[in-house]
Amino acid sequence: MAVPKRKTSVSRRNMRRSHHALSKINVAIDSKTGEYKLPHHISLKDGYYKGKQVIVPKSLKQSDAEEG
Repeated sequence: MAVPKRKTSVSRRNMRRSHHALSKINVAIDSKTGEYKLPHHISLKDGYYKGKQVIVPKSLKQSDAEEG
């Protein structure tokens, strides 16, 4: 079994882990609703993507069912 000959110093250990840091999540503001959303994702509030309605959200389905 392989065993290290010398103790790895704190500095060397931390330098090895220097690229393990987490990056911030890139969020964009939706131009139509003004809410935060991930880029290239559907707006969850109104179901729009690239200016076209892709899905009808549950909140809109319920309000339509109550009216009709």
